[in-house]
Amino acid sequence: MSVVPAEVVPGRTRGAGETAPGRAELGPRARLWPSLAAVYRAQLSRARVARIPLLFVATFQSIGILVMMRGVVDGGSEAESVVAGSAVLVVAFVALNLLAQYFGQLRASGGLDHYATLPVPPASVVLGAAAAYASFTVPGTVVTAVFGCLLFGLPMTHLWVLAAVVPLSGAALSGLGAACGLLAPRPELATLLGQLGMSAALLLGVLPADRMPEAVRLVRDLLPSTYGVEALARTFGAHPDWAFVAGDLAVCAGVGVASLAVATWAYRRAAVR
Repeated sequence: MSVVPAEVVPGRTRGAGETAPGRAELGPRARLWPSLAAVYRAQLSRARVARIPLLFVATFQSIGILVMMRGVVDGGSEAESVVAGSAVLVVAFVALNLLAQYFGQLRASGGLDHYATLPVPPASVVLGAAAAYASFTVPGTVVTAVFGCLLFGLPMTHLWVLAAVVPLSGAALSGLGAACGLLAPRPELATLLGQLGMSAALLLGVLPADRMPEAVRLVRDLLPSTYGVEALARTFGAHPDWAFVAGDLAVCAGVGVASLAVATWAYRRAAVR
């Protein structure tokens, strides 16, 4: 006995606007940018409870490093590196360390299953969470940079470049943090990776590069946040070389695109398991 498919009914042709009997018509999948905005607002509202402790810890840590380095560094290019590195460290603390912990716990608790049921692109989940966490770094980064300039006597004329340094460095570090949290088999390992990444940003970004051994400088060049540090440090001079500043920011942007793409792939991989 032959079976007639539901789509083909003898003696009748289905119209273009009709669906097959017993088959539900699915709505269109949500687009990337509206989905990203929705995830961003949800994550921002969720993380608002921890906002004050988060800002205090990240900012207090960087200001403490500035005060400590004031007894070692007097001024000049070394002071510029210290101030720039301490400001970007606020971004690293949140975007790399805390985001790795968040995605690690989300994966371990089954929270990814909730996002997997939503008709949103995986990239919007990763980008929305990363953007929400990075948003908390803006006040702390500005306060740290201004305090460092006052402490070391550096000009604040070009601090507006933070408007580019924070999001681009944050994108690069957020992608790495999210990837660590999503790829780590256990949340404890995700926390460890986030702490190691932040320690690398501290040691390689805050300490003046001129005092580092050549081998350590090569490792420093592999850390994307150091290019944000270099971009900010170059603007403290009387006549900044904007071509080099733009080049450092372009490296941050390129690494940010690549790291967020890896984090999106890691999200898809973790969500299907």
